[in-house]
Formats: sequence, structure tokens, C-alpha cells
Amino acid sequence: MNITIITVGKLKEKYLKEAVSEYSTRLSRYCKLDIVEVVDEKTPDNASEKVEEQIKHKEGEGILRHVKDNMYLIAMDLRGSMLSSEELSEFIEELGVKGESNLAFVIGGSLGLSKDVLKRANYRLCFSKMTFPHQLFRVMLLEQIYRGFRISNGEPYHK
Repeated sequence: MNITIITVGKLKEKYLKEAVSEYSTRLSRYCKLDIVEVVDEKTPDNASEKVEEQIKHKEGEGILRHVKDNMYLIAMDLRGSMLSSEELSEFIEELGVKGESNLAFVIGGSLGLSKDVLKRANYRLCFSKMTFPHQLFRVMLLEQIYRGFRISNGEPYHK
């Protein structure tokens, strides 16, 4: 299986880079992983709704440039479906059985994802109603994908 994480912004903190590296190494046993970073547009303080939409649109264009036609796109969206770790594992496994072997998870910037990205998405996934920094969320997503592969392979994982 091929998994691509398309994310807005670069990792800055060393500890987050190390965590992403660790999970990337762990995941290499189960899939081919690619992480694509898209430019994070600056949001001015007190930006109007129109300016925020323009920023999301520009980031969305950057995201969609990396989305291939054969990718099953999973948008990380606060309005998406919430799954347990076991359900996410089953979801990924079922996609593979159905021939969807190129999955792309998309993490938006601080303003979220553009309408165009959400429209292209095959599925919208929400981890929590809480808001997380998108850099930290990258680590959380990789951990859950890794946990999902461990679960589907009947391997031990921390509950």
C-alpha cells in the first residue's frame, strides 16, 4: 500500500521531526510512505473572512497539485467522521481489499482546508472536536496509521 501525507507547512521543532522520522521508519514495514509539505500561507492578524478564504484557496491549490487521479483522498476535517483506532484500521484494510492502494491523507493549515480540497476528498476524517497544531497532528496521524497496521496484522499495540 502507498500512503501519502500531504500537509500544509514545514516541521520546525526538532522533537516533531524526530517523531515523524520514527513513525516513518516503523511504517516502512507495512507501506510505502511519502510526506509532501505544501507552503503555509501567512495569515494576517484580524484577517477578514474573504482573506481567509483566499489563503485556504491558495493552500488548496498547492495540495491538489500533489493529488493524483488514482489516490483515495482522506481529508482531515473537524466535520468528518470520527473513528476509533480499530475502526480506522478496518477502514484502511477494507480500502486495500477494494483495490484502493494509493491513500492520501490531507492535513490543512491553521485555517483548515479549502472547499476544493474537501470536494475532491473521498472521505472526511475527524480525530477529535478539539483543535490541534497541524505540525503535532502530523505525528498523531502517523501514529494512528501505524497503530492501524499493527491492529490489522494482529500485532500487539497499546490500548
